[in-house]
Amino acid sequence: MCFESEKVVMFVNAGGEGSTEANCTMSFMADSFFQGGDAFQTGEHIVESGDHSLIYQSARLGNFCYRFNNMLPGDYYVDLHFVEIINTYGPKRMRVFNVFMQDEKASQLVELHYLDYFVKSILSDFDIFSIVGANKPLQLIDSRVSVYDARTRTRTRTRTPKPTPGHATCPPSVSVKDDGLIIIRFEGVNGSPLVSGICIRRAPKFSALPVKREHLVCKNCAAEIEVTSAQHKVMQMKSTAKYEKKIQELSAQCQRKSDECYQAWMSLTAANEQLEKVRMELDNKLFQTYSLDQTVDKQAENLRNISSKYECDKKFWAVAINNLQEKIKVMKEEHSQLLREAHECADSIPDLNKMVFAVQSLVSQCEDLKVKYNEEHAKRRKLYNLVQEAKGANYSGCTSRNIRVFCRCRPLSKTEVASGHATVVDFDAAKDGELGILTGGSTKKNFKFDRVYTPKDDQVDVFADASPLVISVLDGYNVCIFAYGQTGTGKTFTMEGIEQNRGVNYRTLEELFRVSKERSETFSYDISVSVLEVYNEQIRDLLGASPTSKKQWRLAKTDVQGDRLKEAQNINRSLSALGDVISALATKSSHIPYRNSKLTHLLQDSLGGDSKTLMFVQISPSEHDLSETLSSLNFATRARGVELCPAKKQIDTSELQKLKMMVKELEKKLKEQEQSESTTYQRVFVITLFICFIKIYCLFVPYIIHG
Repeated sequence: MCFESEKVVMFVNAGGEGSTEANCTMSFMADSFFQGGDAFQTGEHIVESGDHSLIYQSARLGNFCYRFNNMLPGDYYVDLHFVEIINTYGPKRMRVFNVFMQDEKASQLVELHYLDYFVKSILSDFDIFSIVGANKPLQLIDSRVSVYDARTRTRTRTRTPKPTPGHATCPPSVSVKDDGLIIIRFEGVNGSPLVSGICIRRAPKFSALPVKREHLVCKNCAAEIEVTSAQHKVMQMKSTAKYEKKIQELSAQCQRKSDECYQAWMSLTAANEQLEKVRMELDNKLFQTYSLDQTVDKQAENLRNISSKYECDKKFWAVAINNLQEKIKVMKEEHSQLLREAHECADSIPDLNKMVFAVQSLVSQCEDLKVKYNEEHAKRRKLYNLVQEAKGANYSGCTSRNIRVFCRCRPLSKTEVASGHATVVDFDAAKDGELGILTGGSTKKNFKFDRVYTPKDDQVDVFADASPLVISVLDGYNVCIFAYGQTGTGKTFTMEGIEQNRGVNYRTLEELFRVSKERSETFSYDISVSVLEVYNEQIRDLLGASPTSKKQWRLAKTDVQGDRLKEAQNINRSLSALGDVISALATKSSHIPYRNSKLTHLLQDSLGGDSKTLMFVQISPSEHDLSETLSSLNFATRARGVELCPAKKQIDTSELQKLKMMVKELEKKLKEQEQSESTTYQRVFVITLFICFIKIYCLFVPYIIHG
């Protein structure tokens, strides 16, 4: 607000220079009436500063006073302008101070020459930040003072100040010296006082009031004593001074208590913060303890499961060994019985010496077969244990198997290295069949497979783990080995390899021929090979003799874009059908959709319940192929979870049929010779010989079936 210029005696810009504002036609005087304190200026914006924005950019700071001399007698209004421009972030009670000005109650004392001037408090415990905050103006207006004229010995009245906003103490009174002096003093209670502007305006004059005379009654004689109002005021002044002193003492005591409370509150706050910190540490320790307890419980449960499984396996193998020992014992007894019967026949029938020699030869062969059986049985048990350790087993009625999954990662290509592509595959736990995929930042997703190959593993390492399945082929099982993965991840290299470093296919054939040659004295194998390809839902024989079909196939792969699109769609359809089959096997669905694709239909016997299946999942280590890598690993994880029924050997029963034919022929011969008594011993011997051969065959057949 702008005051009328004729009423403003002076407007002091505390802590700043003098200037004139055109919009208010107001002149601001430089700061030159102070005693003590320091000037302070700021460049921050003061909100709601009104017409006097200039004065709020500076202030006087510290314990100081303003003396205005040579003021004309009369009444004046004193306006004080404040703004918090230093402690802009608080808190409250950081700057608390009092403001004093001469009081009209001292006028009588001035007349009686007891003191030169007297002051009273117009602002007590004043805190700017508590009222309006920082960078906002606060005004105390209409603090009325009267200037005493020593020549005429007259006094003027005062009016109660009106702070906008703020608070004041009791109504101010006036006491000034003969030379027309106005004094305003600022004293700090907590921190340093601060003021930005002081405006002195002339107030309207009041007519002199008549002197009122009052009467006091003496307490001793009950006489009335006439006293003037001035004398009455002097008496009131003395009484007021006494109570004001008491009030000041109580105020000081209250301030001390407030300071003590503040210190206690600060100590309590620090203690609460420390307590909260200790509580958080305790919560963390409790959570860690709980996590450790859960881990220990889980490990204890796993240990109990392993112990239970071990006991179950131990009982199972103990029963199996006992049964086998019983069978061997029975076989030895039967063998001894056969030997005795053979000797009896040989002694009773001299013409059958040749047959006796034949029986002895058979017995010798039986012993050789038993030795080979024991050797093969030991090998089978060792391989069986290795397989069981690798893939696990469930003995609730029947042994169940999972599709074995080997994961192989190729190294970064030269192009990827030149492009600065980083690897996202972590092989720290590869020896345990685990690998991690860095999916972003510090996040890592882990996968578990039967075997994990790093880029440093070669073809020999890969085939060493797949070779037991090759042996299973010679034992009569259906075996399927296939590679799955993104284009360019090394599927062809793993399965075919190069001429100097062959893959699984070529090494499988070499192993088949090597093992069949080692077993040539015991077994006879017929090995046949076919190479097929599923292209656009058509099965093609790649070893076929017809050059026309192969030529058409090559032309089809280099045809126009429409055929390429059809090829891509059929590939995706085949892979989708393979995924549906894997999912159905994983969920043990009653219907397995093998016929949804030629690929799955072709692999039905290999993916079915009585086969052994090995899957190579090929991945890329480059961050550029992260999404495809995760997709392949997720598919491989689902495939590994597929639980199949026990694999069954495809038994060739031709030998059994030959034995049945031999039995029929012997029975026929026996019927023809029943009339002749001379053939009695021959019949007994032939039957005994046949029984002996049957026993030998039965000794070998269980090994083939259950080995």
